[in-house]
Amino acid sequence: MTSMRAQRIHPAAYGALTEALARIYWFKKDLIKFLRVRAAENLELLAGLPFEDYKVVFAEEFVDRLMAEEYRYQELTLSIMLEVSQMDSFPSLKRQPEAEKLLAQANDAVADLKIWTERFQGLVEERARIEAQQAQQADHEQRRRGFSRRLDELKEGFLRLEVDPDRQRAGRAFEPFLYSLFELFDMQPRLGYDLEFQQIDGSITFDTDDYILEAKWLAGAVEAGPLMLFNDKVRRKGKNALGLFISVNGFSSGAKAAFREGTAFLTIEGFDLFSVLDDRVRLDDLLSRKKRHANDTGDCYFPAHLMLND
Repeated sequence: MTSMRAQRIHPAAYGALTEALARIYWFKKDLIKFLRVRAAENLELLAGLPFEDYKVVFAEEFVDRLMAEEYRYQELTLSIMLEVSQMDSFPSLKRQPEAEKLLAQANDAVADLKIWTERFQGLVEERARIEAQQAQQADHEQRRRGFSRRLDELKEGFLRLEVDPDRQRAGRAFEPFLYSLFELFDMQPRLGYDLEFQQIDGSITFDTDDYILEAKWLAGAVEAGPLMLFNDKVRRKGKNALGLFISVNGFSSGAKAAFREGTAFLTIEGFDLFSVLDDRVRLDDLLSRKKRHANDTGDCYFPAHLMLND
């Protein structure tokens, strides 16, 4: 793709701009004001211009500066050319004794410039396309920075929960933590908390599927018994129901073996969560791989480190 600035403005177009600038205003102060407003962010273009001289003299000097550094000022030049080429009223000229002649000269100069602006219409459209692309990229980067900031906050929260000596308090805080994590990945969490059993029940929606949730943060790994109860709970919800069992401290070898060849649920352990919080793997990508693994093998267990090693 040819970049916008790789396409040069024809020198004759600069000449047409000079002529138009000198013709559209009768009073020098009006033209000076026009140039100062348009070049407000590039005051170096105005420094030392001979404003005491004729309009055509300082207009030519201004345009020469634009042309001399076209790569730097092309966007400003195009903006001025387009604005001037669309002018169709010249109030200051109408009040002069030779108004008819002056208006004819101004209209001719603007019409000549307009011919050039139409010739590089593709250049203008390319500029607009690039500006739209840059705005979209900036918006994406801003949203990504916001996403990364929220992920970092969740990571810090998880690490605090991990070392909190008050495990009952940590258990209570685990619910809003999971809710925020699933919400960040647009999984529409619906969670509830049961302190007595230190587990969270609820559901999320991901990839058009609803997942029944259960989460435990026990001192050790979850054994096969709770998984069997959960598997039965999921199956009672219907053949299309899926489950997601979260155990921060993982699952025993017996628990994993019990659901190696047939499962109604997926599993998430602490390392999976930390890999997501550390931005090494996206939660939606991880769940997709876990689901595909379960569909292909019947195995409930697919750890995140297998994705990181791909």
